[in-house]
Amino acid sequence: MSQFRFARLAVMLAAIGLNAAPVLMQSASAQKGATVPAAPPAPNGAPGQAPADSVRPELFKLLDPAQLKPLLDAKNYGEVQNRLTQAEAVPNKTPYEVYVLNRMKLTLATATNDEKLQQSALEAILASGKLPEADKPNFTLALAVMYYNQKNYPKAIELYKQLQASGVNTDQVNQGLVRSYYFSGDYATVVKLQGPMLEATEKAGKTPAEAELRMYASSANKAKDDAAYLRGVEQLAMYYPNDDFWSDLVARGVLRKPGYDHSFDTDTLRLKFAATKQMEADEYSDLAELALKDGFPSEAKKAMDAGFAAGVLGKGSGAAKEKQLRDRATKEAANDAKNIASGEASASKLKGGAGLVNLGWAYVTMEQYDKGIGFIEQGIAKGGLKSPDEAKLRLGMAYARAGQKDKAIQTFESVKAGGGASDLARYWILLLNHPSQGAAK
Repeated sequence: MSQFRFARLAVMLAAIGLNAAPVLMQSASAQKGATVPAAPPAPNGAPGQAPADSVRPELFKLLDPAQLKPLLDAKNYGEVQNRLTQAEAVPNKTPYEVYVLNRMKLTLATATNDEKLQQSALEAILASGKLPEADKPNFTLALAVMYYNQKNYPKAIELYKQLQASGVNTDQVNQGLVRSYYFSGDYATVVKLQGPMLEATEKAGKTPAEAELRMYASSANKAKDDAAYLRGVEQLAMYYPNDDFWSDLVARGVLRKPGYDHSFDTDTLRLKFAATKQMEADEYSDLAELALKDGFPSEAKKAMDAGFAAGVLGKGSGAAKEKQLRDRATKEAANDAKNIASGEASASKLKGGAGLVNLGWAYVTMEQYDKGIGFIEQGIAKGGLKSPDEAKLRLGMAYARAGQKDKAIQTFESVKAGGGASDLARYWILLLNHPSQGAAK
């Protein structure tokens, strides 16, 4: 996943100041030619060493930052390397002198983009025990990023966890840890760690990054955590709506959900038709056939017209059948438009409100929204409905098509039935709050 990349390590090292040389103790004395106090002889009789956390004059002359900086600025890396090689050959270096030498190696490695030397220098610096506490997080992070870039995810995880344990919980550390787990194949841990991170982002009023949501959904899918996967897809459809996310959301959150009632098939297709720019060819035909069966030819005609306009209908072996279905819908829609008013009186006389709800939806499909909404409201108020929540779904969709967002949301919020009704209502609210390019249909 190319989205999960850090900046080049050389840029990062420069940004966090790792090129700065450490302070060389007794440097002033060395520069003036003063005598640097010698260390007492070692117990084994070896030559004396410089005091702890100081640099002897012979090493200072080689590692003096004031002399190395002009060489680095002039890109005279050969001379810098020559000085480091001479310093490496000086015997009996103290731990601090070794630390200083590794700091200079890191400076040269960063300037020359020598990642192998960068890594060895960083490892030695962190292991030296001489690095100031204030600098440890930056150096540790730099090495963690290096391991990450090398795909050495176990080592990267180890360092990221060290940083977290020390109180460093920046986005870069937290996301670096999650990504390392992801690429190491520990998807369950990614879901466990990333879920709260995404929630915190939303609570802070920020929009989660698409790459982070994709990783969360991908991890949940690989970990076979259906609930987490659905949450991830819902957020993707919410913040980054497109046909793929909405198609997956409708499939996983409605159609394949245990207990789904297929009597809501038409309403499910209506949601997908509204949320996407283009459906599959058979979905346009299915919506049209179901609408014709229920007595809504204008809706059927719109579905077929959209399928042909999208270029997915009227082709291949099914072209003739699709044209026939479109012609039928067009003819019946024209007849319905002429005769619909004659059915108002009979719908009003029915004992229950189903006739009024159907009449109202027919007017809505003809884009006569005020009239249609009025009849649906009358039908719901009259009662005697087999599925009151299905009628509320129709009313909510009518408000949505009429551009009355607040009333639509309020209506959808009142839908509580199972079988897919409440899921459809919830996703309609999501769509209205975060419309995709296809939502105006």
